[in-house]
Amino acid sequence: MRCSHCGICCTKTEMLLSNADIELLEKTGHDRQEFVRYDKKGYARLRNRNGYCVFYDSAKRRCKAYKHRPLGCRIYPVVYSEEDGVIADDLCPERNTVSETEMERKGMKVVKLLNRIDSEAEARSRRISP
Repeated sequence: MRCSHCGICCTKTEMLLSNADIELLEKTGHDRQEFVRYDKKGYARLRNRNGYCVFYDSAKRRCKAYKHRPLGCRIYPVVYSEEDGVIADDLCPERNTVSETEMERKGMKVVKLLNRIDSEAEARSRRISP
């Protein structure tokens, strides 16, 4: 797929993070407190700052953690919709450049990633709950 670097995918992100995403970003010098927020159900998400992902440089229109970005960011614009299953996100202006092969490959990855994230969130919420 092509990326126009429009930043739409980095605006008010709700990107879920796996434990592996968090660990990789920490290994590269990022402080978990700066980039992760946890919701009440135990899900880890990227933080936003000034309306964008904490890693998005709006002046340069680039990700400051690109080489080590979360898997969900790597897979994007392929996402999972509760209604439609695996799709190319309607928000992405380059969604039509995702090939059928890429959609299949990334679709399998997104489903596997979401299953892992669900398991990790469930484990976190069990540890937090009384």
